[in-house]
Amino acid sequence: MISLFGRRGSGAPDFDSDCSDGIFGSPGSGVPSRVPMFPSSDLETPLGQGLLRRSLDEARMARREEAESAECSTSLLSQLDKQTYCAREETEVEKAVKGHWNDATTMLQRIAKTEEVEMVYIPESLKGAVFCGHLVADMDSIAGAIGAAELYGGTPARASAINGETEFGLHYWGYDLDDIKPIEEVLASDPDHPVCLVDFQQKTQLHPNIKPKQVVGVIDHHALQSSTLITERPIYVDIRPWGCMSSILAHNYVMMGKYMPKSVAGLMLSAILSDTLNLRSPTTTEWDRRIMTMLVQYTGVTDVNLLAAQQFRAKSRSLAGMSPHALCAGDVKQFIFTSRGVSIRVAFGVVETTDSMVMIARTAELLPEMRAIRREMSEAQDNKVDCYFLAVVDIVEMQSHLLIAGPKERSLAMAAFGPSTVPLSDKVLSLIDSSAAKNILALKPGAVSRKADFVPPLTKAINDGWDPSQTMASSKSENDLSIGTEVVCVPDTDPSCQARLVRKKTEEIMFED
Repeated sequence: MISLFGRRGSGAPDFDSDCSDGIFGSPGSGVPSRVPMFPSSDLETPLGQGLLRRSLDEARMARREEAESAECSTSLLSQLDKQTYCAREETEVEKAVKGHWNDATTMLQRIAKTEEVEMVYIPESLKGAVFCGHLVADMDSIAGAIGAAELYGGTPARASAINGETEFGLHYWGYDLDDIKPIEEVLASDPDHPVCLVDFQQKTQLHPNIKPKQVVGVIDHHALQSSTLITERPIYVDIRPWGCMSSILAHNYVMMGKYMPKSVAGLMLSAILSDTLNLRSPTTTEWDRRIMTMLVQYTGVTDVNLLAAQQFRAKSRSLAGMSPHALCAGDVKQFIFTSRGVSIRVAFGVVETTDSMVMIARTAELLPEMRAIRREMSEAQDNKVDCYFLAVVDIVEMQSHLLIAGPKERSLAMAAFGPSTVPLSDKVLSLIDSSAAKNILALKPGAVSRKADFVPPLTKAINDGWDPSQTMASSKSENDLSIGTEVVCVPDTDPSCQARLVRKKTEEIMFED
């Protein structure tokens, strides 16, 4: 009898014995791949006990029902009956599980089986601290806050509302928003309470209620690029060049021999899948693959690709009902570059979706909003934002399109990404007005990470001498790039929108660049 976990006694899953269908494929291929099945019939070891048995036919039907219930795209559904595992390459998740199964098993032996095991070491400054992520909270910042609070003995908090993917993750692993309250509520009774930052260390992403002097720690995986927090005294710092901050936390559970609740492990697993785009992002490291495999074993997740698909669909569904303002002002990070004595501030927004064409079709309403937000950010902080970009990232096809707000952005984008661009597809051209073609750059497949693919080229271009003052003044004749819309923010009257801000046109104005 063939085990879904592989040949009996081998330990690692035998994916070659399973020719079932799936959803996600190789990066850039557009060909869906099957959702892997993890060991469920090997009950000879404690790790195998408790995992669900599922036949291949049942697994296939479950995946198809999930895709249909989630209103998966026609193209994805059609592939479910066409491609089998035997007809394609392994997914990155399958490769990771096969390659790191034994490593993960070894790491699991170090995790405490109960909460009563004495911990090795906890920095005194982190005991009882509030753990909070960045503005525009995402899966990693929420999972990190909850995971770190459990690990070090503190209180989790969030810096903003959450997106659809994070809401799905919390619900899937048994949490709700009451388990991680807004930071302003957490600090209400003690505004100077110690805070440890998770998943960031930039002042531009710091919630206004958190003062630099109360920061006692940073756990992060981002580069120290610009606006890095400066503290008055030494603090605890754990920054590693890994693809996800939750990978760092899960590793700390192992090294400290600390008990890890299954719900916390699940949240961190979802965060790794999110931040690494199902292990396909260029930021993914071998440690992310090891930790992901360990958490799959520990939580008993049988269809990890399906879990990723569910998360990504939840994120994409939430995008469909969002206003242009919410899309453009959502996941935005600011970077300050200095070259030859000149400081240049760049705001870079990202929209990740399973169907980028839906977002590309909204270019006409997104471009004016981008310009409005650029001006608002400049006025709010009394420090001019020189450029604002919005990257629409297709997390299935692993390709990005860069929306360009104005002449300065176009000039910098060509200096930074010129050699890495490809012609716009006929599909994209059919969705946009001909005058907007210069407002979009298609990047080569595989460029999907702000940290690894977008910011470094911008840094190099500016360091090589790009200067915003050399850009020609904007004019109405140049594809109307300088024409924006004077806007006011008003609460949406639809109660289901939860007071989301929307835009109302008042008059056409000329923006300065």
